[in-house]
Amino acid sequence: MRHVFLDHQSSTPVLPEVFDAMKPFFMEAFGNPSSLHQHGLRVRDAMKKARQQMAALINADSEEEIFFTSDGTESSNLAIKGVAYANERKGKHLVVSATEHPSVMQSVEFLEKQGWTCTRVSVDPEGLINLEELKAAITPQTVLVAVHHVNHDIGTIEPIVEVGRICAEKNVPLYVDCEASAGWLPVDVKQFGAALVSFSPHRFYGPKGVGVLYRNKKARIVSIMHGGVQEGGRRAGTENVPAIVGGGVAAEIALREMPTRIEHTATLQKRLWDGLKTNIKFIKLNGPEPGPMRVSTNLNLSTEFIEGEGQLLLCDMSGIAVASGSSCVSKSLKISHVLGAIGLDHALAQGNIIMSLGKGNTADDIDYVVEAFGKIVVKLRGMSPMWDEFERGVIDSVINPTGRGKSFSQHAADISGKAAH
Repeated sequence: MRHVFLDHQSSTPVLPEVFDAMKPFFMEAFGNPSSLHQHGLRVRDAMKKARQQMAALINADSEEEIFFTSDGTESSNLAIKGVAYANERKGKHLVVSATEHPSVMQSVEFLEKQGWTCTRVSVDPEGLINLEELKAAITPQTVLVAVHHVNHDIGTIEPIVEVGRICAEKNVPLYVDCEASAGWLPVDVKQFGAALVSFSPHRFYGPKGVGVLYRNKKARIVSIMHGGVQEGGRRAGTENVPAIVGGGVAAEIALREMPTRIEHTATLQKRLWDGLKTNIKFIKLNGPEPGPMRVSTNLNLSTEFIEGEGQLLLCDMSGIAVASGSSCVSKSLKISHVLGAIGLDHALAQGNIIMSLGKGNTADDIDYVVEAFGKIVVKLRGMSPMWDEFERGVIDSVINPTGRGKSFSQHAADISGKAAH
């Protein structure tokens, strides 16, 4: 059986060059970077080089603007809460897009319980933020705007340069989550006009266990972890030196290989989507079409009349690793808040999976996935009560309506109404 990994958005394998760079810092250069002796100095020098490599990836002015955390989630928490606490005398209002990563949204919800307020700016059906609504949302009490570069679910590339201009006009700092874009798209903190930017090397062939937060020197931020004075007093705790060193090497390689990676994954992305939409009826791409508005690594798909979890499990049994866009919690299927924000039909959101490409995927991989996934859809629909009702004309397709019946959501609402009476 062939094995195809299409979940690069969750993590990527460590490159051999990255692993080799990390090895000495487990046994030979094991010193604590806070120590004052030569063992600590060697480690500090290695960390300085990694900061320079990270700064180069995002066109930061200095390695002094780079802070290391444990991962992207911690970076988001530090950016949101750290700026909010540092600027609460000015105001207690935040502005975010409605499709931010859960680490951003839940940090905001935490602050709301403490008296902050937040305006969530809507997006269009392709996930693009409403710039006029964003502009209107910013008030004199706004202390931070948070808008991601690329959406973690549907791959939409946001108009960050325009967002940055609005924030500059309003004199409000901008935080940009680049978890889904760094290493795969050019990230330029100056062009973005960003005060803060976060990303994680494990998304572009570096190790897990390290996150990066860029902070412009003008941005006011306080620590949310307390203890030592590591990372310039912004993040207490002994740094994960091997991961930091490896992450720096991964950043250097990503910057060098980026044009090749983009071209390769964009070609495979188009081949995959063209094959799937040709071979499978009632399948929908969520987010923009492959091209300048979508990151080249992501396809977010809704296959009608079947659920995402079944697709994921049968894909895994066929040697294909993908991510499911829905999860079963407390006996009820919860859909992604991103899919809800773009107005996707609930039934389509439940039939959602994400296929994310990497530099190691091949055209043969894509052809295998197209053929295997087509068989999986046929098998799942053969067991699906929704497909049976569609074939009998009880419910209709949302993707390509035939006019023979109601949508699944309308049908479910009718059943629920009758049960209530």
